[in-house]
Amino acid sequence: MVRDFISNIIIDFFIAFGVILGGALVGGLASFLVGKAPMMETVELAKKLKIWAIVAAIGGTFDTISNFERGFVNGSTFEIFKQLSYILVAMAGANSAMLLLQWLTQENLS
Repeated sequence: MVRDFISNIIIDFFIAFGVILGGALVGGLASFLVGKAPMMETVELAKKLKIWAIVAAIGGTFDTISNFERGFVNGSTFEIFKQLSYILVAMAGANSAMLLLQWLTQENLS
């Protein structure tokens, strides 16, 4: 059970990381093809994709919310901790990808 939890945390981190990095880089390539500034567009796309990276990493369904409810109703604090961990790790993956893009493009992500 703990092994599955740790493997899911690692997978969630890299799913969020990959959604940001892949989406922004492919979008930057597309902006180059249509004549826009690719570096600036890459950063803008990364900002827009952040919430979707987190949603994709946690599964994109209401399972997380229903697991929260079950955790509160049944008094299972581990289930609540698990779901919060998944969300926080997905946010960390998305932020890591954004920091990498900021370093690669030298653009400000604020």
